[in-house]
Amino acid sequence: MRSLDRARAVCEQYHPGLLKALEEIPFDQREQPGSTAIDLFRAHGGVGLLIPTAFGGAGASPLEAVRVQEALGAVSPSLAAATTMHHFTAAMLYALAEREDRLTTAQLDLLHRIVPEQKLMASGWAEGRTQQNVLAPTVTAEAVEGGYRLRGSKKPCSLSSSMDLLTASISVPGADGAPELGVALVPADSAGLSVHPFWGAGLLGGAESDEVRLEDVFVPEELVVRTSADDPSRLDDLQMAGFIWFVLLISAGYMGATAALVEEVVTRERGNPAERAALAIGHEAAVALLEGAARALEAGVEGEEAVAGALVARYTVQEALVTHANRALELLGGIDFIKGSPNATIAASVRPLAFHPPARPAAAEPLLRYFAGGPLELA
Repeated sequence: MRSLDRARAVCEQYHPGLLKALEEIPFDQREQPGSTAIDLFRAHGGVGLLIPTAFGGAGASPLEAVRVQEALGAVSPSLAAATTMHHFTAAMLYALAEREDRLTTAQLDLLHRIVPEQKLMASGWAEGRTQQNVLAPTVTAEAVEGGYRLRGSKKPCSLSSSMDLLTASISVPGADGAPELGVALVPADSAGLSVHPFWGAGLLGGAESDEVRLEDVFVPEELVVRTSADDPSRLDDLQMAGFIWFVLLISAGYMGATAALVEEVVTRERGNPAERAALAIGHEAAVALLEGAARALEAGVEGEEAVAGALVARYTVQEALVTHANRALELLGGIDFIKGSPNATIAASVRPLAFHPPARPAAAEPLLRYFAGGPLELA
């Protein structure tokens, strides 16, 4: 498949040898809890993909990042899902770092250490709740001397066992006493932070999606990102950047899983030429749509237009991928299924894209209002 070959080439450019190393692990092993896939990702420079070169990263473009995630999804859907959480977190934080006055010295020092120390960042946002905004706070914060005490949990939390840093959306008391959004940068070895079993599904076990609990975890003031009187849009900008990146990257990983199935059909010449062509054309259309949203972001499209474009691509791709995966399984045939190939597992691994927020029902009315000329306000 030309689009998948292109994605693999970009992945090889940024992470030489990673795909080959992953493929040397039997599929069942690379997808199960305790897999070495995340360690391989770290060892092959995966941490720095979206981190600017000024901070030691690779500075990949949106289109390149989408292609890397597609390539990873084709070989390990678990790894693609897990690393999306690191990448979209990096995209958010380093977008703020473009202006040094938007982050504290301690925050900037921490960001400068991510690549040299190969630190993985997990996301403690609202992931896993299909009717909730991915950026809504899931952790409360009590102001104490020198910082905040955090309480709450994130479940599921991908990278829970491998993370070095948890970035958590928190509800903090504002100047008038009303709660407002903040972002806490929490070292994984903080006292009171613990990981507990949560993931019970047989799919995507390698993503380390267990529960992270925060029980009176102290975070110093300088490691909490908040709005300020002279920079009131700081958190709005962070949310917008994070939202768009999350939607694009999570969709790309699942797209890669479907691409692997479509490629199997084409290379093994299953079905007749018309059936293979219809499947390949449908998949390439989905790739083009998602890559188009990434190109728009790269070209400078921003704000509500960028969010709407990413969501339209995500929901269209979400539906198409399940259809294409099912059709690919049908064309691969019953013997492929009976002999226990990983293809049935790969096809099933595509469906969870629908569970990542915002689910379609939650975004339907806001998108309709936007299409009719109104503002895009996601709950």
